[in-house]
Amino acid sequence: MSDPRKLFVRTYGCQMNVYDSERMAAALAPEGYETVETPEDADLILLNTCHIREKAAEKVYSELGRLKPLREAKPDLKIGVAGCVAQAEGEEIRRRQPMVDFVVGPQTYHRLPKLVRDGGVDIDFPEEDKFDHLPKDKRAARAPAAFLTVQEGCDKLCAFCVVPYTRGAEVSRPAQRLVDEAKALADRGVREITLLGQNVNAYLGEGPDGDWTLARLVRELAKIEGLARIRYTTSHPNDMSEDLIAAHGEEPKLMPYLHLPVQSGSDRILKAMNRKHTRDEYFRLIERIRSARPDIAMSGDFIVGFPGETEADFEDTLDLCRQVRYAACYSFKYSPRPGTPAAGAADMVAPDVAQERLVRLQALLTEHQRDFQASMVGKRMDVLIEKAGREAGQMVGKSPWLQAVHLQADPSDVGRIVEVEITGAMPNSLAGRRVG
Repeated sequence: MSDPRKLFVRTYGCQMNVYDSERMAAALAPEGYETVETPEDADLILLNTCHIREKAAEKVYSELGRLKPLREAKPDLKIGVAGCVAQAEGEEIRRRQPMVDFVVGPQTYHRLPKLVRDGGVDIDFPEEDKFDHLPKDKRAARAPAAFLTVQEGCDKLCAFCVVPYTRGAEVSRPAQRLVDEAKALADRGVREITLLGQNVNAYLGEGPDGDWTLARLVRELAKIEGLARIRYTTSHPNDMSEDLIAAHGEEPKLMPYLHLPVQSGSDRILKAMNRKHTRDEYFRLIERIRSARPDIAMSGDFIVGFPGETEADFEDTLDLCRQVRYAACYSFKYSPRPGTPAAGAADMVAPDVAQERLVRLQALLTEHQRDFQASMVGKRMDVLIEKAGREAGQMVGKSPWLQAVHLQADPSDVGRIVEVEITGAMPNSLAGRRVG
């Protein structure tokens, strides 16, 4: 029997890319590849790229430049580029870096073994569902929590976003297939599933009795024995339907944490972003969600320095944050993405102004996050034990509100949900002791 070949995957970007990397590794396992931790040990290096942030393509070319000496030392080493930069750049990647053997877009990962063997570029949007052709990811049983992609692509066409052009239009996977995959994950010990999609709450998948919404899918998944927790990300405010809001109040397995990006607190900027909602509509939506599930924690995304943003617009964003009080947030300076409507705007905000606004916004968001963390001290909560911590006897679990919780526990507790009293709060995690 020949020695297994070694695969190194470097993943950039979102949880969807993390999930995609796992599926690509699973697709290559029948070809004799097993994953390794360093590129120096690899026979095949795969860069799974993200196109959201500024200069994403240039960062990929820089990474390829760093790999060039390794390729020269190992002429048989294969290098591939996958993901959203691959979709956007296509053949240009191989023109600029001839050492790249293949380029594969997010919708053709099921063709990866052939590309590894033959080389080339495959960035099609095929009609067949790639998930029908990918092998089941048996590696998911290594942890009590797993991702499950239910929807891909986005039709919202926000002026700043490249996702519709790299991931394509919204496509929802058939409901029964997702229920079957979730059951298989639960049978292998998975206790928590996060449903993934670029616009996951727009899910509308074919079901055995008509199309299912995300709320219907959540309710069906909640019936699976052994599955204790359900989450989903990322959502758009315009697709936060009443049945999904109701599910947050009625389904205890749906965790009380919701990532609902708004991007700006200014109506003028929201319109320029093509978000198709106002700040008041967002406020009223938050009120309905919190009415259904009073203990829910909100997180969000913000872009500062969008073209045309004035100080008054930015103050509207700060005001929105003060009213909503997010438990966690991601915030960035605007960066033009080639091919998006906002990229050619004439009224760009000066970089130093955008940076100063970002610092102010992040200071406010950090204050709110620390207040939320501190509010946990003294509470008792259920924690899903996931892995060993850094200290002797320490384990790390996850709270219902997606916080890491450190506590003394036994390695045999991995996969169990235990009651924990929170004794301390750090900026990004909690400390606790097991009760009972």
